[in-house]
Amino acid sequence: MALQLTDEWDKVFEKSDIVNHRKASFKNHFGIEIAADLYEPKERNGKLPAIAISGPYGAVKEQSSGLYAQTLAERGFLTLAFDPRN
Repeated sequence: MALQLTDEWDKVFEKSDIVNHRKASFKNHFGIEIAADLYEPKERNGKLPAIAISGPYGAVKEQSSGLYAQTLAERGFLTLAFDPRN
């Protein structure tokens, strides 16, 4: 079954004005499709350092890992926040 990703803001924290956000997905090493959120600085030049962020056990990307990813994107990183268990 394909993931149904939405474009609407579904986080518990406020959206940053200096970061672009979009939904993404990828397959893990078991072939399971994982939902993710991609954050990138709006003002960027060339290649960016990238960080993949998974939250603590029981957390979801709309909470702690998403906030960390957005904050790091505000500081110049390309970040991907995901739920490790889909």
